Amino acid sequence: MKDQDTSFTFRGKYLFLVVLILYVVLFLVNSQTAQLALQKSSAILLKIMPIFIVVILFTTLLNYFLQPKQIAKHLGQESGCKGWFWALAAGVISHGPMYAWYPLLVDLRNHHGMRDGLIVVFFASRAIKIPLLPLMIDYFGWLFTITISVYILIGALFQGLFLEILESKEMKSKQS
Repeated sequence: MKDQDTSFTFRGKYLFLVVLILYVVLFLVNSQTAQLALQKSSAILLKIMPIFIVVILFTTLLNYFLQPKQIAKHLGQESGCKGWFWALAAGVISHGPMYAWYPLLVDLRNHHGMRDGLIVVFFASRAIKIPLLPLMIDYFGWLFTITISVYILIGALFQGLFLEILESKEMKSKQS
């Protein structure tokens, strides 16, 4: 996983370099268009920068105070409402590729009794990407962003509950 992070950072530097070169070429070819593009890019960056700062601070604090082992103890078979909340929160604050979470979730499921419904909630709530929220707010506004985020969380809960209902019916049919 560390190699992937390094290569991503390396590619990010190349992307920045390519964008910089393209701006220089554009400036040489058509300086007015280049200036207009820089002005628009700067305006967007300045507009969303405060939101980015808040999101980065929020994510940093969450990652510092909430460790996966702390969350794991709240996701067992008898977790109740607290388990649903933790599955939602863990899904929202989780980042990185989905496959990186599979080993942890399998361990939680097999060794700590995490219910399948909570795994579904975790996966579905990952649709909310905290680092992308500032851009979404900029494009669509606060009301839309909050509304769609609430709908995503409610949908995640319904999906998890639906799976648990299906599993309980399957268990009952196997018992009879």
